[in-house]
Amino acid sequence: MNMKTIANILKRRSEELLEQPRKIVLFTGDVATDALLNDIEHYPHAFVIACLMNKQWQAEKCWSVPYRFKERLGSFEFDDLAAVSQERVASLFIQSPPLHRLKEKMAEVFYAAIQKIREQYAGNAARIWQGHPSSATIVRRFLEFHGAGPKIATMAANILVRDFKVQVSDKFSIDISVDEHVRRVFERLGLVCKGASNEEIIYTARELNPQYPGIFDLASWEIGREWCRPRIPSCEKCYMRQYCSTANGTIQETVS
Repeated sequence: MNMKTIANILKRRSEELLEQPRKIVLFTGDVATDALLNDIEHYPHAFVIACLMNKQWQAEKCWSVPYRFKERLGSFEFDDLAAVSQERVASLFIQSPPLHRLKEKMAEVFYAAIQKIREQYAGNAARIWQGHPSSATIVRRFLEFHGAGPKIATMAANILVRDFKVQVSDKFSIDISVDEHVRRVFERLGLVCKGASNEEIIYTARELNPQYPGIFDLASWEIGREWCRPRIPSCEKCYMRQYCSTANGTIQETVS
């Protein structure tokens, strides 16, 4: 099956999902934590900081850092956070149980983010994405934060556009976010070879849909979560089964 045909089917399904109304993103599954992260109208800094925490630890725990910090400080109002010293931030991070596996490093990232939002965005992190900026502008603004790399910056931009329905002038710089679902689906569909690097998957998505490479995230995530599981995939229920190299036996998988 032609790669372009597969890409077009995934793209159409993602477009259908993108057209759905905004709904709560389940970052952690905890109601209070997810409510804070989704409230980008009142606490945009919570989302920004949570994105920066997504490094070298279980994703749900990384996303939980802002809410757990709020519990320890007693507030997550920006003015209250801006008044906290770097030493106090560090002490709240390292007390048992620590807020992050990389507690000292992430305490520095947290404090630096608050200072940057205060100085560059007048205490309103939503200014990072307000005013219909280009996707490159949003990615670049996230890259300016201490501790952010391309993976975090593009992930943040993708969530803003895909899930929070933030309006941008273009989507050229919103790459696919390579997680376990995306990788598994791309490999099983034969879009990339098994064991492909993250960069290869990203550039494959760019090649297939340069106007919005991240468009494939939603459909790939849905397929991976619902049917294309690591073990015993439900190929008979998946709408991609007739196009899937793995389901049709063209690609043989070894299940460890």
